[in-house]
Parts: sequence; C-alpha cells; structure tokens
Amino acid sequence: MNDVFNWKFKMSKKIIIVGSGNAALSAGIASLEKGAEVTIYEKADKNMAGGNTKYTAGAMRFSYETGDQLIDLLDNPNDERLKDTDFGSYTQENFKKDLLNFNDGRPLSWEQEILVSKSLETIQWLSSHNIKFEPIYSRQSFIKDGKHIFWGGLTLASENEGVGLFNQELSAFLSLGGKIFYDSPITGLFFKHNKVMGVYIGEKKIESDSVILASGGFEANDYLRKFFIGKEWLKAKVRGTPHNTGDGLNMALKLGAKKNGLYDGCHATPMDLHMKNYGGLDLEPKERKNYRKICYFLGIMINEKGQRFLDEGKNFRNYTYAQYGRKVLEQPNHFAWQIFDSKVFDLLYEEYRFHDAHFVEAKTIDELIQKMDGIDKIETKKTIEEFNNSVDTSTPFDPTILDGKSTLGLDIKKSNWAQRIDKGPFKAFPVTGGITFTYGGLKINEQGSVLNNNNEPISGLYACGELVGGVFFNGYPGGSGLTSGAVFGRIAGYGASS
Repeated sequence: MNDVFNWKFKMSKKIIIVGSGNAALSAGIASLEKGAEVTIYEKADKNMAGGNTKYTAGAMRFSYETGDQLIDLLDNPNDERLKDTDFGSYTQENFKKDLLNFNDGRPLSWEQEILVSKSLETIQWLSSHNIKFEPIYSRQSFIKDGKHIFWGGLTLASENEGVGLFNQELSAFLSLGGKIFYDSPITGLFFKHNKVMGVYIGEKKIESDSVILASGGFEANDYLRKFFIGKEWLKAKVRGTPHNTGDGLNMALKLGAKKNGLYDGCHATPMDLHMKNYGGLDLEPKERKNYRKICYFLGIMINEKGQRFLDEGKNFRNYTYAQYGRKVLEQPNHFAWQIFDSKVFDLLYEEYRFHDAHFVEAKTIDELIQKMDGIDKIETKKTIEEFNNSVDTSTPFDPTILDGKSTLGLDIKKSNWAQRIDKGPFKAFPVTGGITFTYGGLKINEQGSVLNNNNEPISGLYACGELVGGVFFNGYPGGSGLTSGAVFGRIAGYGASS
C-alpha cells in the first residue's frame, strides 16, 4: 500500500504559475483538482498581489437562461430582494451578439466561442469551490414598478468586488494545498530539449513539469504601450496594477510563441483627469475603481473645442465604456468634460460622489462653463443650446431600457436617454482615458498550450488571462474580462496537469 501511495505521490505533476490574479488562481485551482503540485510565483508583495483583479468591480458576465440558474451561485440565496428581482435572461446567443458588436465585422473568434460556451459552467465551477457572488443591485439594475430590473446582461459580482473575488479564489487555492510566494519575479523560462522545464528567479533555477503564464498584459509598460498602441497612450492613466509590464509575453515571444489578437487594442475607460497612475495606491483596493467615470450616458461629453465627439447614449454603458476611454484620449490635449444637470444626480454612480472626485458645480449653465478650465467657452455654450433644442421631448426617459429618447438633427446624435440639460444645479467632471488591459497576446490551443509560429504547442508552456489573444477586439461587454480569465485559467490548469 505504501509503495502504491509513494508511486502516485512521485508521479504528481509539478506546475509553476506566473502571476496571482483571477486567471492564475483559476488555473491553480484546476491543476490542484487534478492532483498536481502547484506553486504560484508573484513579483508583487503580498499587499499588491492579485494583478488587475483587485482593481475590478468583481463582476462576471456569463450566459444563463433563467434567473433560477443564479440562485446556487449566491452567497445569500435568502436575500429578501430576490422575490422582487427580475434577472431576465442572457443566452449564449445574446453573449455572442454582444461580442460581435465589437469585432468590426470579424466573425467570432475561436477564443470568443470558447468564452461564451464555457462561461456558465466556469462560474458554476467557481461556485463549487465556495467562490460566491451577489446581485449587482447598485450598478446594474433600476427599480421599475416595484421590481429590481437588471438591464445589461451583467448580474453578479463577488462580495467586496475584485478584492473579494481575489480573497475567495486565494482561499480556495490554499485550501487545496497550493503554495504562493510573493516578491518573487520570474526573470526567464528554463527551456531545454525543446521543452519549458521551469523558471528562473534571478539566477536561481526552479524546475517543473509545466509553466502557466498568467502575468497579465503590457499596459503598465510605457515602451510597449507606445510601441504597440501609439505615442498618445503615454498620456493614458494606468488604472490597474503597476506590475503588468509584459514580462510573460516577452518570455514567450523569445521562445517563438505566436502572437494573436490586436496589439493596438485595449480596454480604455473614461477616468478622472486628476487621478494618480495605478488607481491611487494610497487607497484601499476596493476604492480604486471610483476614479472611473462611466455615467456619461446620463449627460453629454464636451472636448477642448467645446464640441461633443461621440454618441453618449449609443448603448448601455456596459457596452461602450471600454471604447470611450480611447475616444476621450484621442481628443485635443487628451481630456473632456462630462456635464450633468440635477435631474440625474440621484442616478450617478458612487464614483461621482467619491471623496476624491474632481468636479465643478454651479447654479446656472453660464456659471458652470466659466468654471470649466481648458475649453472654448463660447462654443461650449452653443453646443449645449443646440443639444437642448434637439432633444425629442415626446419620448419618456427610461434608464432601464434603450428608450429611444434621442436627439434630432445633430451631426452626432445621442441615441438614447437624451434629456435637456436645463435644471440647476449643474455639475461637470473632467476626464481622460484610462487603460485597464491590453488585447494583444498569445495563440493557444484547446488545452491552453502556447503555440509557436508553426502552430505547434511549445511543450510545457501554457497561458491564460490577458495573455490569451483573440478574445477582444474593438472593445468588450463589461464583465467579460474576469470571465475570460477564469475560463482560460481553468483550461490551462487542466491542460498543464493532464
């Protein structure tokens, strides 16, 4: 009996994971399920571990047919609000359609097909490891006729948002026997006999059967951001971790890994113009998200020339915010103002009431414009007047649906939720573009193996999370990023341990 036990113990695979965010931990949990010995190496210290996951709102988009499928995923399935909640449905076809809206005419990629088809089962799998969620009542629903109506196909997030998701996943990983080492930057891959056989930490070599790269994109690397996306992206605020500098990507490319996806594409969100880089490291991680400013759909955005430059009401903000940060960054001097009147103040999300939110306020539009620095004030007044005169007043305003309340006759229309900006007091918030993560990455196969330029697996090397290219193109529906990390993390974990 002891001989059999020792033989099995010796045969368990040794896996190294680079990074410690949602994708890395999902890979670790999956590998441990298969009996592997798993060690995570994280270059950040313990407080800063978790990659971009801690900076997110913890929301995860996935397909489901009915709200009943969500109950087992909840931390509190007895929440009294549930009896007055309409989650609607979000089918695989809905998810595919939403992704296609960002593909610029491309068909769904193989990676997108996997994301959609595996989304529900992956969330259920996380739940089976006691990683639980709660309905996003505050940001994804409105009360209508006494019911909480969820409007955008995005319903659940981890309690305590991204920080809570990280803590839950780390707890599951450790409870299964996983190990994690902080302050341990991987400096290279140990490649011998055409196989990745471990990693280097400085001059120290650590051998393994497989290595899973889950170290994020290159958004925090000024040189790579400028090289791949453009020099204006040096002006972007980096709203996530300072540690996503493309290390894993560079290591893989040196071994001949195949690039995949749009290297000039990225998730870019409108952010407070005066935020610090990396989301404000002096704040609690759960507060860092409050620098984003994504309620533009309730008002208008004005650039330096005093002109509107996009359709603020094109779609629910879940489907536009990852693109509109780029639009703001492309404006003269890389900034804009978001303008609201008091009719919508109670609908603005908490980030607009955040203690460090920068804004100006006035009783009249003329006074507000005088307080807005860096703009053509005459043109701004003209733009607001033209906007107000163009609003369709016959259609009721309804933030729970694409209400069709639009402008008429403007060169750049507002397609939904267009209301006159005419009820004081008024507020204006200065914003710029903030980069969250990059879209260009590596090509993988069905087992999560990294492919070379001959479309052959690089033996012993796997990838997941932001390092998987081809998942997103010209934007993404909100909440898809974390889901993608978990989906491809699970795949890589199973593949590396098989």
